[in-house]
Amino acid sequence: MAASKGKNSDNKTTDGKRVVYSEFGNVDNSVALQRGVAEVPPNQQTLKVEASRKGRGGKTVTVISGFQGKPEILADLAKQLKAQCGTGGTVKENEIEIQGEHKQKIAEILKKMGYKAKISGG
Repeated sequence: MAASKGKNSDNKTTDGKRVVYSEFGNVDNSVALQRGVAEVPPNQQTLKVEASRKGRGGKTVTVISGFQGKPEILADLAKQLKAQCGTGGTVKENEIEIQGEHKQKIAEILKKMGYKAKISGG
C-alpha cells in the first residue's frame, strides 16, 4: 500500500504535470481556447509610422503600429519592409521595428501595398 502511494502514473500527463480532475479524459483544448483575430483588409487599416529612440541606447528605429491581423501576416509584412529598406528589424507586441530612420520610405511602401499609412512625430 505504501509503495503505490504517489507512484501512480495514470494521473499525469505526458509533460509531467499532475491532472487533478478531468471530466472528458486527457484532451488538450488549448487550440480551442485561443482568441480568434478578425481579418481586416489592408485598405481598412491605418498604420502609424514614427521614428523613436526611447530605450534603445540612442539608436533610431522606425516603429509601425496599428496593425490588425494575424501574427503570421505581421511577420511577413516585417520581412518585406526589412528587405525593402535593406536593414534589420523585429516584431514586438503587435508593432514592427525597423532599424534606422525610414519613415518616408516605409510610408510609401505601405501605401503601395494598400495600407493607409500616417507619419507621426517630427
